Amino acid sequence: MDVKKDILWRVYLCFIGMILLGAVVLGRAFYIQRIEGKYWKEMGQNLHLKYLPVDAERGTIYSEDGNMLSTSVPIFDVFVDFGAEGLREKEGERFKKNVDSLSLSLANLFKDKTRAEYKKQLQQGYKNKDRYYILKKKISFSEYKLLRDFPLVRQGRNKSGFIFDARDKRINPYVLLANRTIGLSREDSTKNVGLERSYDSLLKGSSGQRLVRYIAGAYVPVEDAELEPENGKDIITTLDTYMQDVAENALMKMMVGNNSLHGTAIVMETATGKIKAIANLGQRKYPDNTAVKDAAGNSIYDEDLNYGIGKATEPGSIFKLATLMSLLEDKHVTINSKVDCEGGVRNFYGLRIKDSHLGAGVISVKQAFYTSSNVAFAKLADQYYHNQPSKFIDNLHRYRLDTGTGIDIDAASAKTTIKKPTNRSWNANTTIPFMAHGYEELVTPLHMLMLYNAVANNGKMMKPYLVNAVKNYGIDVKVMQPQVLVEKICSDETLAQVQECLRAVVDSVHGTGHKILSKNTYGIAGKTGTAVTALNNKGYNKGNKIYQASFMGYFPAKEPKYTMAVVIQNSNESKLVYGADVSGTVFKEISDKIYGRFLSNQSFVATNTADSLQYNFYGMKNELTSIFSFLKMPFIDSAVAGIFRQTSMRNNFSSLNAPLYSSASSGSVTPNVVGMGLKDAVYLLENSGLKVAATGRGWVMNQSVTAGTNFKKGQIISLILN
Repeated sequence: MDVKKDILWRVYLCFIGMILLGAVVLGRAFYIQRIEGKYWKEMGQNLHLKYLPVDAERGTIYSEDGNMLSTSVPIFDVFVDFGAEGLREKEGERFKKNVDSLSLSLANLFKDKTRAEYKKQLQQGYKNKDRYYILKKKISFSEYKLLRDFPLVRQGRNKSGFIFDARDKRINPYVLLANRTIGLSREDSTKNVGLERSYDSLLKGSSGQRLVRYIAGAYVPVEDAELEPENGKDIITTLDTYMQDVAENALMKMMVGNNSLHGTAIVMETATGKIKAIANLGQRKYPDNTAVKDAAGNSIYDEDLNYGIGKATEPGSIFKLATLMSLLEDKHVTINSKVDCEGGVRNFYGLRIKDSHLGAGVISVKQAFYTSSNVAFAKLADQYYHNQPSKFIDNLHRYRLDTGTGIDIDAASAKTTIKKPTNRSWNANTTIPFMAHGYEELVTPLHMLMLYNAVANNGKMMKPYLVNAVKNYGIDVKVMQPQVLVEKICSDETLAQVQECLRAVVDSVHGTGHKILSKNTYGIAGKTGTAVTALNNKGYNKGNKIYQASFMGYFPAKEPKYTMAVVIQNSNESKLVYGADVSGTVFKEISDKIYGRFLSNQSFVATNTADSLQYNFYGMKNELTSIFSFLKMPFIDSAVAGIFRQTSMRNNFSSLNAPLYSSASSGSVTPNVVGMGLKDAVYLLENSGLKVAATGRGWVMNQSVTAGTNFKKGQIISLILN
């Protein structure tokens, strides 16, 4: 009996334990499901679903005349979901039926692998059931359009498994044109430069969201689960593409021909302060700081730094305008006052200052200005400001030469340096004489341009700016207006005198700008400058010094419309060094073209001269002969048969010849269509049995299948037009 009780006790104990354990399990399950259920469901979802940011389409930067200066073009990453239901149904019948033709199409389009290699790649992905297989990255929009119509792909995402992930690539359609001012847009926006940086918050818009699911080691987008981004706004700049192109080319021509180090040309609209063009060019360098040369031995230049806004240098003689204005405004002199240049050489407290053209004696202040006498301006400044230097410095401050320009662009090195008597580097005896003719101060070309523009604008100093408006889908969001920084920079009496001096620099026979700039019909006023600078900071001793050539001025001289700065840093190999010869030449080329395009009321009449250049063209025989007959242009047709001709024109005479591989009757030989218009090229190629895929506009410049080679009927040939 005791044994039975003992056994029953143990059985009951085990039974009670099992009941308690079951109750704990059920209770825990209830707690997890009811109390913590939401938490665990969210965690499970987060492991398989998450939102990824979708970048907005970045806004476009336009010129004032409506051309795109920086824009975004779509590029595409191509993925394949080999687990797509439509692709694998009926034991993959659809995939197996199309894999050969798809592989051939991919090989012909991308030309990076053979048909067999693409087929093997696709079959391997299908075998492994890869859910987000990367097929190609960063394909262009034209390639994407062709790929959409390939076998299998054209059946849609579910049946083909093909997924296209679009994103933007930033390009500057005009490449070099104002490249540093427009700037660069990078993934890390803190590394942007130019307007791309200054207006980044407006250009980039607001990001959206895309829901993706984690499947087989990769995140796959969930269809119809995307929050659309808000696209960026467009920026309308003040730049004019014609003026910018003219400035860029004139600057490039001088720098290449003179082997200069770097330079800038800035065109400002006088009445408003709008920057109409800003070109910045610097020598491309190897890591050892030697210049990169082309095949002809010429230096290669890039827009590597915004020299016009972001680099302060000693300005040289163009600074004499500020000194002259200060002397006139303080009533110390008039432009008719006399000053002794002492033969062009004078020692100031142990330091020698000399003129580049020696020999002058007693001359007027006006003559001293237009002949650019360093001695004269050093003597006058020392005479009247030696004991009261702060008065001279205060005048420079009034001209805003020590103040930021306020232009709407970031430029890291744009800080100017105008010495004050409290500075450690101030020398009570020599600083004022050297400052007076453009040394011992650092200013940017834009600072000096603002001063010259104020003189051209009857004393009103305008704030320089680069952006006209911000638009959203063509609607103005913000419109920038011209802003006056100083209502009157000097008295009318001073203004009239400095304007007369600036005109004399060009108009006077002995003016430093006369030889280069005087031959024009509209009038130029300005000042030349040639500053000695140290090569690579090695000092000013002979062999290390180089010259910075400048010309600042405005045109037309009587009713100024545009003010311009040209500043070029020459090298020790430069043949030309003086401001008029180097920068004056660039100034005149730009001003001539701007005046002829925008300001002249005289129509241009071309002279009839023989055209000695050869011009080649491709087209249909009947169309070419019709054109030549209408133009009464003599020609001969040397070909016997065929409907297409290659014509060579020179000196108003044309010769028609049969192009190589131009006949559709050539069997399976690919015709040559380079140089043809698209209509003729399509006619010829498709009649030969090829299928045409064309990109671009204009004339055919390249064909994917080489002329003269054999092809298969129905083969795709890609044409690039330009």
